[in-house]
Amino acid sequence: MKIAFLVLMVFLIGAIKAQELNCQVTIITEAKLEVNSTEQDALTQLKQTVTDLMNNTQWTKDKFKIEERINCNIQFQINKIPSPGTFSGSIQIQSSRPSFNSSYNTVLLNYQDDDVVFAYSRNSMLIYAPNQFRDNLSSILAFYAYFIIGMDYDSFSLKGGTPYFNEAQQIVSNAQSSNMIGWKSNEQGKRNRYWLVDNILQTAFEPLRECNYSYHRKGIDQLGGDKVKARKAIYDALGKLQPVAQSRPNNLNVLSFLSSKRNEIKNLVSDADLKEKTDFVNLLKKLDPANTSKYQEILN
Repeated sequence: MKIAFLVLMVFLIGAIKAQELNCQVTIITEAKLEVNSTEQDALTQLKQTVTDLMNNTQWTKDKFKIEERINCNIQFQINKIPSPGTFSGSIQIQSSRPSFNSSYNTVLLNYQDDDVVFAYSRNSMLIYAPNQFRDNLSSILAFYAYFIIGMDYDSFSLKGGTPYFNEAQQIVSNAQSSNMIGWKSNEQGKRNRYWLVDNILQTAFEPLRECNYSYHRKGIDQLGGDKVKARKAIYDALGKLQPVAQSRPNNLNVLSFLSSKRNEIKNLVSDADLKEKTDFVNLLKKLDPANTSKYQEILN
């Protein structure tokens, strides 16, 4: 009886542990795109297949409780079906984490990948195999799983996400011989998966990672206490981005970070005095001049 009880306890303890991600998946198709019944069935099944891969794969060696999982969303936008069983479009990736001692959730990543082409048919299995390129879709999803985890860990400890960014970079390396778009350094615009992870691991981008940590641990996580002090920490954290923005203007990593924070900052300073709002606006304009009009809204 005692042995049976112990076995039951071990089972229950194991059952309450979870994988790292709590990923919600949506798939939408271009309004004018003609999708036959076979392709529609494949896309319907794809939603569950992607959900299973993201949520049931153990991406790290760490143990997560269910409530500790990283909340994230992946939205597929299917724009073309170049050939039967092949889909082309984009995916929007978002992730968030809770503020310490609060019900508030802050967005960590908000990024759109426009270089998505993959093959999928009904009843296909989707399995990520470390250290090898099996197919484009599983590699893309694994890449973003590790990038999401890296951004999350970086927000809790300074450069804590390095092991997971390294995993994402290895996926890029494995995909080099695939001839699929989104993986190579010489693609036009330098706005793909190769540059997304390569940038963040470069020494020149350490201020961005310092910003991620300080913004969240010294700012967002302190909002439940001294809000004025927390806002000052957020302002100081954003200031760390200036050398990166000056040396690498319009860099996708900096712009992605600011995109994820734009509305949040506007809300955080809504009750600040005019000088503090103006300081934020002037700083954000320097970091992201293309979106000057959006930051100007803070003063309205």
